[in-house]
Amino acid sequence: MRSRSLPSLLFGLVLTLAALTLAAIGLAAHLRALGRLEMLADILAMPLLAGSGVVLLLALWRRAAAPLVLATVAVGLLTTALLPAWRGDISDRPADFTVYMANLWARNEDTAAAQASVQAADADIVVLIELGDAQAEQLDQLLAGYPHRVSIPRVDRPSGAARSLIASRHPMRPLRGPSDGLSVVGAVIDLPSGPVTVLGAHLTRPWPFVMHGGQIWQSRQLARRIEAVEGPLVLVGDFNAVPHGRVLSSLESETGLTVAPAVWGTWPAPLPAPLRISIDNALVSQELAVTRRSLGAPTGSDHRPIVIGLARR
Repeated sequence: MRSRSLPSLLFGLVLTLAALTLAAIGLAAHLRALGRLEMLADILAMPLLAGSGVVLLLALWRRAAAPLVLATVAVGLLTTALLPAWRGDISDRPADFTVYMANLWARNEDTAAAQASVQAADADIVVLIELGDAQAEQLDQLLAGYPHRVSIPRVDRPSGAARSLIASRHPMRPLRGPSDGLSVVGAVIDLPSGPVTVLGAHLTRPWPFVMHGGQIWQSRQLARRIEAVEGPLVLVGDFNAVPHGRVLSSLESETGLTVAPAVWGTWPAPLPAPLRISIDNALVSQELAVTRRSLGAPTGSDHRPIVIGLARR
């Protein structure tokens, strides 16, 4: 029996450690008492699932039993963690209206790409997060055909000054929120099918980029705002959180809203779809049914837009 070479042994050890790590993270995604590790497992579940698939194939190629078993466990755990985001309810009703939402990235100067993306979506309502100064100066070009607009004030930030905005083909009334530190733009839009409240939110980044618990605190503040809304509501935005994770699950349970299903992620936009993370999302009240959730055309940002079709129940 021929002994294995040192490189072969090292490769097998690395493969086993990788599979063990992925299985542990997959387990963390199912446990709700691990704090920081749980939230990281939530947000990275999709790219880690792709990585687990690669490790599984390598283990099959090497005929390595231990990493094969561990990688299979990791794939199973991460897949079941993602299933709630994939299996959401999509109605077969025709859409009454559509909402386009994009984080344009504050330093993005590609107005032509953003305008083409907005026009291709042909939505009734447009919500823009991180609208930077360069594109704000060309707003009439960017939002041609959307004469009704409301925005929150420009905020200077280290990553670039920006504001959030809602634009519509139909008349609307702005909603002014409390001084709670949230970045939320709101309006009641008078659609032909009836009024609907639209909120566009931008939550902080998760740990380790900011203090642990910051997103949960913001989601609770957002829930308080939602309590004051009557009638149909659409909440869209860059939540820096995934549909199946703790932040949006908590927001669902506190407000009664439902997260739209999301198979393919939105960030980072240049990566292949299986490696992107679904941090741009939509939640709707019980008066509305989601008829589709798709990705919009690239805007020059590091986020892909989402387009949500909605029908009244």
